[in-house]
Amino acid sequence: MVKVNALITDRMQSDVAIIPALADHLIAAGGKRLRPLITVAAARLAGATDDNGLKLAAAVEFIHTATLLHDDVVDGSQLRRGKVAAHLIWGGAQSVLVGDFLFARAFELMVETGSMKALEILARASRVIAEGEVLQLTRSHDLNLSQELYIEIIAAKTAELFAAAAEAGAVSAGVESVKTAALRAYGMNLGLAFQLVDDALDYGGTTESLGKNAGDDFREGKATLPLLLAIARSGAKEADFWERTVGRREQTDADFARVRELMIGTGAIEATLDLAADYAEAAKAALKGFPANDWRDALEQLADFSVSRRA
Repeated sequence: MVKVNALITDRMQSDVAIIPALADHLIAAGGKRLRPLITVAAARLAGATDDNGLKLAAAVEFIHTATLLHDDVVDGSQLRRGKVAAHLIWGGAQSVLVGDFLFARAFELMVETGSMKALEILARASRVIAEGEVLQLTRSHDLNLSQELYIEIIAAKTAELFAAAAEAGAVSAGVESVKTAALRAYGMNLGLAFQLVDDALDYGGTTESLGKNAGDDFREGKATLPLLLAIARSGAKEADFWERTVGRREQTDADFARVRELMIGTGAIEATLDLAADYAEAAKAALKGFPANDWRDALEQLADFSVSRRA
């Protein structure tokens, strides 16, 4: 990961000064580097002994960072990783264009690996992520959104990059297709668990622990699973409240506190976290065909970490 971080720093440079400044504002803010870490660990678990997967790991982080820059503009987010969102400092247009720059850098890195299969995996992931974001945008205020469609949305917009990161790592090791598929399944289930916990913490966490403002999903009217469960479980007596605050987004300062009460009272947050735990277990189960070693242990610990944030 030291080598991956060095590669990330090197490849985000540009003679256009605003590009590295804006990119570094987000990249240097920290983040868990989960996706590139998954790429490296999957490659090693699959038997890689060289550093071919490092460029793919850096590419994965650039794709992720680009999507964050774009998402913050679309959502009008105020904070990202505990810092003022880049678009509030440099403007929305600059944030979008630097995101495009990082996408381009990602594809340059993929091409340098010489692996058409890895390029196919990450190109497909970039397309699926965009589709997931557009689908979420078109259904963001839909109070009748089904749990199945919600899972489809987060599988596309979040879990797909986890899956592609693991799959690309496996491909870089030249492992057989059955193991590549297993690592992709690991990443998909891990990504679903991770997003479900994020969605629950938006209602049950704090701004300090999240690195963004708690309640952003509610204020933006996003129909995430904890909200959908709370609406379904609170019944007709709260229908007018949900229609006003989420459907029409006519909110007062006291509404978020009321929503938290309903989340806890209906068990919506706990149910969301329980589902996340199921996906984390499925992620670990996908690794059973690999030998027990430090790399498998690391990936299993990542799955546990994804849901340990519920505390």
